[in-house]
Amino acid sequence: MTYCTGKTAVITGAGSGIGRALALQLNSQGCELHLSDISTDGLEETLAALPRPEIKASSLQLDVADRQAVYAWAEHIAAVQGHVDIVINNAGVAYTATVEESDDEHQQWLMNINFWGVVYGTQAFLPLLRKSQQGHLLNISSVFGLIGVRTQSIYNAAKFAVRGYTEALRQELDGSNIHICCVHPGGIKTNIARSSRGSAAGESADERNANFEKHARTTAESAAAQMIRAIEKRKKRLLIGADAKYISLVSRLFPVNYPGLLPGPIKPEITGKQ
Repeated sequence: MTYCTGKTAVITGAGSGIGRALALQLNSQGCELHLSDISTDGLEETLAALPRPEIKASSLQLDVADRQAVYAWAEHIAAVQGHVDIVINNAGVAYTATVEESDDEHQQWLMNINFWGVVYGTQAFLPLLRKSQQGHLLNISSVFGLIGVRTQSIYNAAKFAVRGYTEALRQELDGSNIHICCVHPGGIKTNIARSSRGSAAGESADERNANFEKHARTTAESAAAQMIRAIEKRKKRLLIGADAKYISLVSRLFPVNYPGLLPGPIKPEITGKQ
């Protein structure tokens, strides 16, 4: 028996990447699951891969940028479950472009998923976490919520916003039954960097993916395991990967000059495709 045995978890972006790895590991520990992703195929693959199919697991095709749909999902779970113990706002997307080249449509698309999707998931499920004996909320920021990187302005903005939102919420819920953790992954090995929008210097999807793979230091499985340990230990902040820890240190020691001390090129991790 583990800490998560018998608990119920909600995971967005569960059709790939860290979201899928979380689903598989939590299921193996006997945790019931409510999963969502914009990709029905990805969700079906995740469900088919669950090592313990006898443990309850439901799935829903969901766009986390759709506030009404997120709240309806929470209301449905409340009706059938009454409470949840773990909520992981994991879904995210990427967009690469300089500020001058960025267009409003892509910027709004990213912000609606990477920031507002976290806000909707947090607010919709807080009432269900309140009803848990011990609730856990993990919001996924990024090392890009610690530093700014060229061609990643809107991604940086979203991840800095997630960090500020989550840290403020942690203070508001201090002393309550809900543990809050802001997660900052470094480079995570996934196969969906090719699905990001935009490109740097005319990179193709294959080139973008190959370049990303060179700098991804941590597997999705390792990242998921670290997040589950953060739940067990009630960590308030989680840096995933040696690269994340290095970036955090350098950005604090050299808040203006850190760009010259970072390995390059740095690319955003994709935790779970939206």
